[in-house]
Amino acid sequence: MTALPDAPPRRGAFHPLTVAAVRRLTGDAVEVTFAVPSGLVEAYSYLPGQYVALRTVLDGTELRRSYSICAEPRPGELRVAVKRDLGGLFSSWVNEHLKAGDVLDVMSPAGSFTSRHAPGTPDLGPASGQVFAAVAAGSGITPVIAIARTVLASSTTTRFDLVYANKAAMDVMFLEELADLKDRYPSRFALHHVLSREQRISPLLSGRLDAGKLTTLIDSVLPAATVDEWFLCGPFDLVQLCRDALAERGVDPARVRFELFTTGRPDRPEGSAGRPVLPDSSGENYDITFRLDGLQGKVASPVHARESVLNAALRVRPDVPFACAGGVCGTCRAKLVSGTVDMEENYALEPEELERGYVLTCQSRPTSPQVTVDYDA
Repeated sequence: MTALPDAPPRRGAFHPLTVAAVRRLTGDAVEVTFAVPSGLVEAYSYLPGQYVALRTVLDGTELRRSYSICAEPRPGELRVAVKRDLGGLFSSWVNEHLKAGDVLDVMSPAGSFTSRHAPGTPDLGPASGQVFAAVAAGSGITPVIAIARTVLASSTTTRFDLVYANKAAMDVMFLEELADLKDRYPSRFALHHVLSREQRISPLLSGRLDAGKLTTLIDSVLPAATVDEWFLCGPFDLVQLCRDALAERGVDPARVRFELFTTGRPDRPEGSAGRPVLPDSSGENYDITFRLDGLQGKVASPVHARESVLNAALRVRPDVPFACAGGVCGTCRAKLVSGTVDMEENYALEPEELERGYVLTCQSRPTSPQVTVDYDA
């Protein structure tokens, strides 16, 4: 992902929002519309491609999950798509039980998986004459359809090519909306469905989207040399495959936006709250100081516990921002003010953010006796 210039991510804050509607998309996915009261319209303004975190308590356990916004900006409402994950407590609950009138805590929008040419993007050029291309899989279509709708409507000369991979036709989210988009922009929107478990007329669009198929698609359907901006959204393996293929063709990384479902690491489940840790009475602790909402917090973290900065901060401030806790979403981003840390994974911060001293606190473990981070920076 590439951060937008002069538009630092705002720190997320939760507000209770009422569910206005729940619409079934597929057998395993729903679109949830939240009503945004007039007093919070500014707090929930967003660019196409951004996401929100949802929070609720199930069976006494707080759960947080991030979901991309699936519609172009509309003041007064917010729409996300939630696809049921295998064994996913939160996504299963949303698909089976969430209904209009329910209230969920929703974090203000965040994320840099956005177009540099979308209306509302500060200090960036218009989309006129631009060529966009996207490769999405499953629920990866959620932010991509919002981006496509926006840039296509912004200029009569914009083109958008989309390769969308699913298991079968019944799994395609926003099937009718994509067809409508094709009907509205027949000469400017190209849609290529790839189905892994259904036979299509073209062998290229049948079967798993592997390296061979992807290479052919990029060289024939999505000629890399003509594309101004790329959007990749899906599981880790597919996104990395696309990034490698584009890099081999000399595509400037600054033109490639990407977002992951997860890291693809089943040994690292999503976090929901800080795990219990007790300071070491012998004094073998890291001293962690953090700034949040203008207030300073301090916590001691045992050296032997290998505790993340986020986990430590949550033990004394449960409102510390986070969502995935897997290094993917970037919600827990903070600036390292002093000390040193080891950041194990990073799928959210760009090189320029790292150079300015930002870290993902969910993945950062202290390596110096004192560490100070600023969530407000």
